[in-house]
Amino acid sequence: MADNLSDALKKLQITTTDSTEDSLEGCLDCLLQALAQNKFMRNPCVDAGLIPPLVQLLNCKDQEVLLQTGRALGNICYDSHTLQSQLINMGVIPTLVKLLGIHCQNAALTEMCLVAFGNLAELESSKEQFAYTNIAEELVKLFKKQIEHDKKEMIFEVLAPLAENDVIKLQLVEAGLVECLLEIVQKTVDSDKEDDIAELKTASDLMVLLLLGDESMQKLFEGGKGSVFQRVLSWIPSNSHQLQLAGALAIANFARNDGNCIHMVDNGIVQKLMDLLDRHVEDGNVTVQHAALSALRNLAIPVVNKAKMLSAGVAEAVLKFLRSEMPPVQFKLLGTLRMLIDAQAEAAEQLGKNVKLVERLVEWCEAKDHAGVMGESNRLLSALIRHSKSKDVIRTIVQSGGIKHLVTMATSEHVIMQNEALVALALIAALELVTAEKDLENAQLVQILHRLLSDDRSAPEIKYNSMVLICALIGSEPLQKEVQSMAFLEVVSKLRSHENKTVAQQASLTEQRLAVES
Repeated sequence: MADNLSDALKKLQITTTDSTEDSLEGCLDCLLQALAQNKFMRNPCVDAGLIPPLVQLLNCKDQEVLLQTGRALGNICYDSHTLQSQLINMGVIPTLVKLLGIHCQNAALTEMCLVAFGNLAELESSKEQFAYTNIAEELVKLFKKQIEHDKKEMIFEVLAPLAENDVIKLQLVEAGLVECLLEIVQKTVDSDKEDDIAELKTASDLMVLLLLGDESMQKLFEGGKGSVFQRVLSWIPSNSHQLQLAGALAIANFARNDGNCIHMVDNGIVQKLMDLLDRHVEDGNVTVQHAALSALRNLAIPVVNKAKMLSAGVAEAVLKFLRSEMPPVQFKLLGTLRMLIDAQAEAAEQLGKNVKLVERLVEWCEAKDHAGVMGESNRLLSALIRHSKSKDVIRTIVQSGGIKHLVTMATSEHVIMQNEALVALALIAALELVTAEKDLENAQLVQILHRLLSDDRSAPEIKYNSMVLICALIGSEPLQKEVQSMAFLEVVSKLRSHENKTVAQQASLTEQRLAVES
């Protein structure tokens, strides 16, 4: 077999210029047999410089030679990103796309092209090249002709990785892929056949993927009047969990700019999502819960939507999932509530006095295995105080053991979280210092503030808010003693020459205050 391969290699190195198509087929056939029988033959093929002449053969007009060449290249480069990258750099993608268009009636050649696209599309470098071809148009044209499930599945396997590229997303939308997907959904939604269920999932998942691109999403939204948007809305009340999931994820994707969010809230989408959540409260589908909460969170971002959504009862609908033990659901629940109460004092106070909620937040603040849930719990705890400015809320959080978590949050690696914690702690010190005094002392807040002020890496806003907090803390006798024992005056006086004027001014004020109290 090694001798046969050696002969085939020698012949193929000169075939592209002076061999007949019959001899080409013979050499290629020999090569394919060798590769099929021994995967270790790949390296000798590469070492012999076989890839360039094979790529050149893709320009041949003989369909059998094209088929054998494609298969040989596929066998040599299969499962090797290095070799596949070499093919991409040699310009094989536009050649194969062109072949697909010319030979779309040849089932074997079409399949060869699709297998090649599926392998190459996994590489990020390929997507830019694909974007410069008419691959979207060719694949959609081919897809429309297919009746058999297996053939559609093969095209889906190429479309999914390609659709990760935003340029190709838009090309696929413009080529009419969405209409094909909606048709599949309509035909398969009520079927219990295994193939139809799989096709429904693939089509609806791909639809959601297309909506991840800003341009493709906006094109399909069409100011909220688009037929595609309307069809996707009809998926939410469906009895199919797959369509409920895809519908909620699609809404979350449409809700990626304020204009779309405002339009959707004004046109009743919130009630549809709450109705969907209601169907999944008891032993519900976790993925559907997560998707619906994602959509509500995104819709709550524009300022004008918050009061409307609160009036519609979104906070109450979301709180039904407080018992969930699923971190993805917990994470989205927390994010939705935090978005809803932003600058909404009444809602923040109402939620902040909800003992069950606050106790659950304190519990999740210790979820070290789930950093996202832990971070969001801390941020919501802080937000309840910052937006309500309520003594009752502070007392509830103190009684539930939340103070230590806010102090820990002030040491976060994320400046935004540090800042949120410091502002909340300053409000606690201003409004309920006596109530929180013991917890602040036990959490070693004064030592942490000294560290933040001494650290040159601390952001200006962190230094500023740390000094504001120090001034508030000296209203407590035990905390004042701690401040005096740690030579804060020396640290603060250095900050009077800070390059940030606001920090420098606060340093002067803080120094005066500390001097008076010492």
